[in-house]
Amino acid sequence: MTVKRMDNVLIVVDDLEAAKAFFIQLGLKLEGETTVEGPLVGGLIGLKDVRATLAMMRTPDGQGIELDKFHTPDAIRFGPVDAPVNTLGIRRVMFAVEDIDAVAARMLANGAELIGEMQYGDTYRLAYIRGPEGIIVGLAEQLG
Repeated sequence: MTVKRMDNVLIVVDDLEAAKAFFIQLGLKLEGETTVEGPLVGGLIGLKDVRATLAMMRTPDGQGIELDKFHTPDAIRFGPVDAPVNTLGIRRVMFAVEDIDAVAARMLANGAELIGEMQYGDTYRLAYIRGPEGIIVGLAEQLG
């Protein structure tokens, strides 16, 4: 058996509404939202007394970001919200965009913070932005 595709990436958040709004502004669609709980869910993820609200976001080509807000047990913050990119663990999700200037401007106008930007010769422009919950999103625009 081989991997067919990546289905989604999980981001645990405290403010689900702010995180959903951030990804919708970026251009993802809310595919659905539900609350899950009980021993089957707990057994799957290795926690007891689980109750969480999940929001599945999808890119236009079907890639997924799952946003989870844990009601029980409480989520645990590990490190500062504005942890730098070299902090151990998954630090960012990158999206290919058509107009990096327009996307970045839209996100910054809605409260995101620009971490930095650069250009690789004449092939790519990149920008890192930080949204709610300290979520870092990379934007990549292919040039030429």
